[in-house]
Amino acid sequence: MKASALALLVCLGAAWAQTTPPAAENQAERLRRLAAEAASAPQTAAPAGPKLPDLPNDAVIAVFDDGTQFTMGDLKRIVSVLPPQSQQMAVANAASTVQWWAGMRKLARMAETEKLDQISPTKEQLEVSRTLTMGQAMMNSKLNTVDVDAGDIAKYYEANKEQYKQVRVKALYLAFGDATPAGKPPRTDAQAKEEADKLLAQIRAGADFVKLVKGRSDDQTSRGKDGDFATFHKKDNIPDALAGAVFSLKQGEVSEPIRQPNGYYLLRAEEVSYVSMSQAQAEIIMAIRGQRYTQWLEQSTAAAKVQFPNPAFPGTPGPAGK
Repeated sequence: MKASALALLVCLGAAWAQTTPPAAENQAERLRRLAAEAASAPQTAAPAGPKLPDLPNDAVIAVFDDGTQFTMGDLKRIVSVLPPQSQQMAVANAASTVQWWAGMRKLARMAETEKLDQISPTKEQLEVSRTLTMGQAMMNSKLNTVDVDAGDIAKYYEANKEQYKQVRVKALYLAFGDATPAGKPPRTDAQAKEEADKLLAQIRAGADFVKLVKGRSDDQTSRGKDGDFATFHKKDNIPDALAGAVFSLKQGEVSEPIRQPNGYYLLRAEEVSYVSMSQAQAEIIMAIRGQRYTQWLEQSTAAAKVQFPNPAFPGTPGPAGK
């Protein structure tokens, strides 16, 4: 065997040994990941990298010394459970990966002959691994098969419509301190706030917001677009002060001065609308599935009653540090 192939087998063996059985993924993280995958799948191209030969899953690609036929589907399943950092290496060296698997099968049969699966710690490792793997499989199966129909989606959307609110705003920005644009005398925080209050009074008295933006705003980018600033969504990660002001505006209203680290904003709501139900559908489906899955999981695990008859277990923790 070539040295490079041997090195691959050693690396794959080490990776496999370090692979832990799939544990229960944090529910919130899993749901966010699944929702993101569902939303991005049509637009996201597969990353470049080595690929397995384009063969059907039932294509026989190897025959082991005991006569067992090994298919492309078998290879894909093995690669899929390797740690991510090892998958590309296994795909790029597919023949060596099959050779490694043949060797592992051989060693496993030898271990069975010697009844190592009945000896500690292997016996306990196999029991724990099976329990965790089957438990995770049950959770995955339930999460992926929760039924959500059109009526469920519509009901959820109406009940949570404010989550899908979006506000398109124009902005007038007054910087202070070091953020004051070159060529303008620096303002203090108090001076910027006073100027913002005066401009707001003018706007509410009928002054043209866009004209004030063009003449007074320190945000060059939005000033060049007549103040067009952004469309904010309820789920955007924006400062609380900004979110509170933006989402309380009615169409055409201008906010009170909003202080940010380097300046004050006056924001005018140009359009207040909602993300459509069809646009939010993938996210809604995941949210409903998550709710129903969590309820099922809590009910199922709560049914696993445990008694602790020994008063010494789990015991009473002593003072910290003892």
